[in-house]
Amino acid sequence: MPVPDVHARAAAAPLSLPPEVAGRVWPARAWTGPRGEVRSSGHPALDAELPGGGWPCGALTELLQPQPALLEWRLLGPVARALAAEGRPVVLVGPPQVPHLPGLAQCGLPAGALVWVQAQSTAERLWCTEQLLRAQAAALVLAWLPQARPEQIRRLQVNALGSQALVFACRPLAARHESSAAPLRLQARVDLDWALQVQVFKRRGPVHEGEVSLPSVPGTLGAVLPSRLLQPRRWLAARRSALPQPVVLRPEEADADADADALGRPVLAGAR
Repeated sequence: MPVPDVHARAAAAPLSLPPEVAGRVWPARAWTGPRGEVRSSGHPALDAELPGGGWPCGALTELLQPQPALLEWRLLGPVARALAAEGRPVVLVGPPQVPHLPGLAQCGLPAGALVWVQAQSTAERLWCTEQLLRAQAAALVLAWLPQARPEQIRRLQVNALGSQALVFACRPLAARHESSAAPLRLQARVDLDWALQVQVFKRRGPVHEGEVSLPSVPGTLGAVLPSRLLQPRRWLAARRSALPQPVVLRPEEADADADADALGRPVLAGAR
């Protein structure tokens, strides 16, 4: 008598739970709504991949990148600009470089909307971020935490739950292999054609496959750059196709060329 496959039957059968329990069970293949307010990222293609359609307020978002201060403003600039237009403060905690105020002003972020907190150690940056969240003193907090430990990230997420701010932690790519309590984690890199390639590798919803390509020309460069620099990949491909291609000789052609002198005259084997 064949033994019934209990696991296969359970997988095929629909999950039947009491109504008071079913509403609290989240299947991993389904989207789940955000626990609070969301703000549009300013990138429609990215919003389509974020739960609720934007950056979550009152939750920690981790941004992993190959080099600090490389793409933060190109990714977060649209939402920071929208908050600054509302008169709400944007706070930077421990940026690796001094903020370039003229460049940020061109991106729509006036100096009056920015607060720069100089904090050197990881402990100082975490403490400053926690105090900002507890005091509800910022609409967006951007902290650089390259050496934060998993338990510190967990504590930061707990503090973020009690606020209404957008909270971002910038971390290196190596942090992807560490456990994290952040409900939203992204990995981003800069592409050749001024685009950002973003992968949402942790979210409250189905697994995100591949990358999202976001057009992102810094500041006002789009108005002054020539077309070949706006799309260098296409320009490089056209340039390569215009170069003379190497000629590959067949063996018999190579032997015939070896039997001729510099003027193309045949050379006898005994005269070599």
